[in-house]
Amino acid sequence: MNNMLKYRGYYGSIEASPEDNCLFGKLQFIRALVSYEGVTVAELEQAFKDAVDDYLETCAALKQEPETPCKGSFNVRVGHDLHLAASLAATRQKITLNDLTRRALNEYLEHHSF
Repeated sequence: MNNMLKYRGYYGSIEASPEDNCLFGKLQFIRALVSYEGVTVAELEQAFKDAVDDYLETCAALKQEPETPCKGSFNVRVGHDLHLAASLAATRQKITLNDLTRRALNEYLEHHSF
């Protein structure tokens, strides 16, 4: 089972609450808290789509730019030794640390399908 929903460029989680006999989730990769729930998978998927549409409509009404999932930059805490080794490797290759990191992530994702 795929554990993520996708609609209009937004992703949502799929969680289950046996105690409440329902499914629920929230939009992923943005700071705003946007949640949804349903009893069936079909209801959850529709609630997710409705939540995305409502989020975008609310942003428009407030004249605010909606958050873009994964804006393209993030901080990674790797520790001193790995940071130094990566910086040295980038320097030797005459590339930036960002380029080295981007290449490493691309290589990892090419070899590990999810």
